[in-house]
Amino acid sequence: MRAGDSGWASTATLLTLLGAAVLYTAFAAVEHTSRAPLMDLRMLTRRPVVAGSLLMLVATALLISFFFLGSMRLQHVDGLGPLRTGLLFLPIAATTAIGAHLGSRLLATAGPRVCATGGMTLAAAGCLPLALLDHAAPWTTLMPALATASLGLGAVFVTATTTALGLVPPHEAGLASGIVNTFHELGGTLGIALASTLALASPSLPPTGFTTAFTACTLLATTTALASPLLIPRGRPHPPGGAHGLH
Repeated sequence: MRAGDSGWASTATLLTLLGAAVLYTAFAAVEHTSRAPLMDLRMLTRRPVVAGSLLMLVATALLISFFFLGSMRLQHVDGLGPLRTGLLFLPIAATTAIGAHLGSRLLATAGPRVCATGGMTLAAAGCLPLALLDHAAPWTTLMPALATASLGLGAVFVTATTTALGLVPPHEAGLASGIVNTFHELGGTLGIALASTLALASPSLPPTGFTTAFTACTLLATTTALASPLLIPRGRPHPPGGAHGLH
């Protein structure tokens, strides 16, 4: 998360990444030899779990990036205070919840492939104006665009969870849920790190930096939308444990 300030090639960043790699390797070795592992690493070879986890990773990275980039732009470029900035984000929170509700309905009728592809396409379409415009007016461009993108991401969140949990045996649903939630936390961290690197490279916070960051978000959402039909396995997921599988 400090890579935006110190640089990705700095000693602090490289040592942190190296330490993460060492710790992940040690964790994998312990889990592989344990009689009662905390995480069965074989779950990471299950296509539904991998698909759901990657969707959760990308969706969380994008949503957290939207909140970060939007709040920084509103305060440092448009001169809004923290209170007004927070109030402007209320519609985005609402559209995310609406997208999740609509996504759960679409899953039952069209399946996860259509839901994930449509959600990511909507997210890319929402980001596109912000990638093309250096000066995005808060009320007429920035917030409507982020609300549109968040509507699509709400559907992707439901798709990610239901794919991972609904296409695995019921007795493995708990472990699959833990893996998806781990990727959720990882996505938030990566989103902040990459967004800050692209947008805040200059101390003056130029609008072009935000445009670059939103361009990266658009490309990421577009790539995920194109990959979703290939990534998600066929079949309709069954919500494990009733309606809780859709939360």
